[in-house]
Amino acid sequence: MGRVDYYHDPAAPPANSLVVGSSAIVSDSDGRILLQHRSDSGNWALPGGVMDIGETLAESAIREVREETGFDVRIERVVGVYSDPGHVFAYDDGEVRQEFSICLACTIIGGSLSVSNESTDVRFFALGDISDLQIHASILKRIRDYLNNQPPVLR
Repeated sequence: MGRVDYYHDPAAPPANSLVVGSSAIVSDSDGRILLQHRSDSGNWALPGGVMDIGETLAESAIREVREETGFDVRIERVVGVYSDPGHVFAYDDGEVRQEFSICLACTIIGGSLSVSNESTDVRFFALGDISDLQIHASILKRIRDYLNNQPPVLR
């Protein structure tokens, strides 16, 4: 299913859905950030996704990282809560979702790198190389908040 991200775009369709999601910033021992090349939008992004009924947010984030990257992780801290009503995702099926994502910083504790059906590539990137990627501004904001290492932000 295709997806279009609208970010403070007056042409964006109105949201008709609000779903709790998680995203994870996973870094390796060299400080590089793990990103996936999304098959639905073509953007590089953090691993993450929708929380399922019956699981906690932490379980959701751990599951999504495992499914999308092959790594098992431990959550270290909350980076921030991102709920900007000016950021919506329009899907081919007519759903237009308002952003609501809790971003978590994670450490790898096992597994091995793999690509899922939601992505075409999964790689670690040095911080200096991330700005050269096709990456959404909201993902860059999360990475900046992570690097600031301050108490969680509410955006």
